[in-house]
Amino acid sequence: MIQKNYFTSKFGTLARAALLSSAIFFSQELAAQQLAFPGAEGFGRFATGGRGGEVYRVTNLNDSGPGSFRDAVSKPNRTVVFEVGGVIRIKERIIVSSDVTIAGQTAPGDGITIYGNGLSYSNANNSITRYIRIRMGKVGDTGKDAIAIASGHDMIFDHVSVSWGRDGTFDLNGDVSDVTLQNSIISQGLHTHSTGGLVQSKGGVSILRCLYIDNHTRNPKVKGVNQFVNNVIYNWEVGGYILGGSAGRSDANIEGNYFISGPGTKSNPPFSRATETFHLYAKDNYYDANVNGKLDGAAVATADYGPVTWKEAPFDFPKVTTLTPQQAYDRVIAGVGASLQRDEVDKFLIEELKSLGTKGKTISDEMSLPMAGPGVVKGGKALADSDGDGMPDAWEKKNKLNPKDPNDGQIINKDGYSNLEKYLNSLTGKDAV
Repeated sequence: MIQKNYFTSKFGTLARAALLSSAIFFSQELAAQQLAFPGAEGFGRFATGGRGGEVYRVTNLNDSGPGSFRDAVSKPNRTVVFEVGGVIRIKERIIVSSDVTIAGQTAPGDGITIYGNGLSYSNANNSITRYIRIRMGKVGDTGKDAIAIASGHDMIFDHVSVSWGRDGTFDLNGDVSDVTLQNSIISQGLHTHSTGGLVQSKGGVSILRCLYIDNHTRNPKVKGVNQFVNNVIYNWEVGGYILGGSAGRSDANIEGNYFISGPGTKSNPPFSRATETFHLYAKDNYYDANVNGKLDGAAVATADYGPVTWKEAPFDFPKVTTLTPQQAYDRVIAGVGASLQRDEVDKFLIEELKSLGTKGKTISDEMSLPMAGPGVVKGGKALADSDGDGMPDAWEKKNKLNPKDPNDGQIINKDGYSNLEKYLNSLTGKDAV
């Protein structure tokens, strides 16, 4: 992490002592901070979401109005739970407010897909988004991103599936810091500008155990501070991980990733556009280039990263779970994306990846896919929740809470999570990590 010295030598010993004291306090404060949820990692791991705020129940699949997803995220300090599953078709862009938890894991049936003009998370500070699909497509506006972040801090996206951006698919560009994207799928950016996305930040961005698949380029393109660990990148065409390509300084740890060529892959090696302004620590990154239907890649050679400035030791970024590239591939297959119930799109993408070079292509229109757009996303019946606190009656009774008390969800337990959060976290099971 880039360290800034706010004290000059004229302050002498007293200033250094004060700096040391404040640093100790800051480190203790960090140690005491609450993770967004068990398994939250990286720069965005301390996002607080809607903790302590109101519960908003999404009760329909309408584009707007009472009970809609758009209305749910329109105000801060909310935990958004779902009483419906299916496809929410949107015409205008949805703006996500700050201090919001989007608990897609609560949706019945096959979960929730938001299909249309995409989401803006600019200034959605302290947001938590889990187990939801955001698919843009040609029904969205030209030049827009499926997810766009132009400013803000402390955000975490976990087990989300993002596809069909018309500019970027997951695009982060501006005064942005402390963001994590983990266990997620970034797929099929649409031509004529098919990209995974630009990750250009003023502060740290962690991308952990994600799948970038069927994007022509920018898988991702990185400028700034980036932690890129245990990701799988499949069937890019001309740009895998783009190392800045800029005169501005970037600092990155790139570890344990697997790059796998597909039928459309033309660039070799998977890293490109490096300059000496890109400061890099890299370790155990593999590339399987032979498209033979087997996972049998080899370590990326030092020369194949390009003319970066090498670091002998990793930057002091947040400690994260570290797998081998093979383990990362297995983890992605097993549980990446909105995987409590994978939809037709994600199943299709995972089958492409499992072909290990024989299937996959970039697209310009989501209607060209076998499922013709978002496919069928089945709904289901929500569990009874008499007091509307986001926790089903049966779960409250099992955990010795009162299903007629709408306030007991906000009680904080010894582990630092509210009763509502404990319920939300219980739904993800082994997929939480």
